[in-house]
Amino acid sequence: MPTNLIKIYNQLLEIAHLSETARIVSLKRIFDRDITDNLNFNFRSKIIRPLKIDGLPDMQTLFGHLTCQVEEQIGEDGKIIKSRSVFDYKRSERLHWIRHHIEEKTPSTIDVFSYLDRINSKDVIRTYILDETENYVIVLEPQRSQTDYYLLTAYYLTKEKGGIKQMKKKSKKRLAEVY
Repeated sequence: MPTNLIKIYNQLLEIAHLSETARIVSLKRIFDRDITDNLNFNFRSKIIRPLKIDGLPDMQTLFGHLTCQVEEQIGEDGKIIKSRSVFDYKRSERLHWIRHHIEEKTPSTIDVFSYLDRINSKDVIRTYILDETENYVIVLEPQRSQTDYYLLTAYYLTKEKGGIKQMKKKSKKRLAEVY
């Protein structure tokens, strides 16, 4: 478990052999080191904040977005019947990659762009930090004030969810500036 603290980009964290409790402890230590306790957690001089959801601690919610994915069950009418959060190994074993990408330590392998997404019938600007080499993306959303970002999620790109192809399409239709 402590060996995960010395892992660097593009190594993967060793979590598959751990019990659920030990896995959470190990991941939480990485999360706290790189995000919660990192006073310089900024992207291009803008502070990165967790997304606020009513009734839940901000950092707990963010930790969930970075280590779990939502599985939805859809009814015959096309509406979501229920959804649940499920642990995602691919996201979690790359948790320590977030800081590397946020700090743009390897700019030659990273594509940063903003894109106008359609979310719940609204146009929303999102900023993507895309690592095509490793099929990995971090999603930020500029605050309304444009002075800070919300860190929405980060995940390994898989074909089932559009993958690198979908990100390349977004990249081609990028906005003129990074927000």
